[in-house]
Amino acid sequence: MRPTSRRLLVALAVLGTAVGWTIIGAIESNGGVAPSLSWLTPVAWAFLAALLFAAARNTHQRIQLRRERMEPSRAVFLLMLAKASAIVGALCTGVYAGFALRFVDALSVAGPRNRVVAAGITAAISVLVVVAGLLLERACRIPEDGADVP
Repeated sequence: MRPTSRRLLVALAVLGTAVGWTIIGAIESNGGVAPSLSWLTPVAWAFLAALLFAAARNTHQRIQLRRERMEPSRAVFLLMLAKASAIVGALCTGVYAGFALRFVDALSVAGPRNRVVAAGITAAISVLVVVAGLLLERACRIPEDGADVP
């Protein structure tokens, strides 16, 4: 299995930005009001990022440093979790960035300013999810001198 492509992640972030921008535009053009973001969203993303960083550190220590053997099903689970986190994190980074960018021109008003701040913070934390996913993916690699693994 190949490492997750950085180009794919950038493309997903760009696509997500377009989606976030377009969704808000569609809501407002049809007479609707753009939703406000709950502060629970960045908290949940931060919790996910922390779990992924912890899993990456633990996996790196087990496989790369202590050269322990890992059950194949657990390794596959961690690898799929890593890839999914990086991909979904990149897409969400873009969506929240697009959401924030849609309201940048109205920062003088409290409602849009709150949306920009909440979406910007969530986008930044989504980048942490991507980084943690990539670190976990990298930690799942079998060491080069695989013959020494018990």
